[in-house]
Amino acid sequence: MSISKDNGIETYLSFKLSEEVFAINVSKVINILELSKITRIPKSPEYMKGVINLRGTVLPVVDMRIKFNLPEKENTVDTSIIVLSIDLNGEAVLIGILVDAVREVLELRNQDIFPSPTIGTKYNTSFIEGMWRIDDKFIMILDIDKIFNTEEVIDIKEQLAQTAGETN
Repeated sequence: MSISKDNGIETYLSFKLSEEVFAINVSKVINILELSKITRIPKSPEYMKGVINLRGTVLPVVDMRIKFNLPEKENTVDTSIIVLSIDLNGEAVLIGILVDAVREVLELRNQDIFPSPTIGTKYNTSFIEGMWRIDDKFIMILDIDKIFNTEEVIDIKEQLAQTAGETN
């Protein structure tokens, strides 16, 4: 399924973390869930909140605030989990990301997306595919596959395997 259209328009899901707005190509989005009970995994990295049950599958959930070095805050009614398909060396891996709020679906023309800045941002710019301007603010378009490096995803998969082994 291709989300890109013939006229150079891509579709993105936007979400909020703190005061910043980010967007991810909808081709990576599998589902959007209300916040549910997250089971913590011992000895997991700080950004790994734990796991949830997604239709019989154990889904790791990552707190994007921690991943982006933002201060933690209490969950609200708007806190959501976006289920994503991450590419790990050609293998699709499902992961949930905890966000403050899901905003809207955006259809953006490729020519309206600016390249990511090389300096002056508090985020690792290798994660940022581009920037889209709306009024006087920018939405950072993320390359979700680059946010989680291979070692992190392998660690998450190993922790899930250990957890599954302990429950059997």
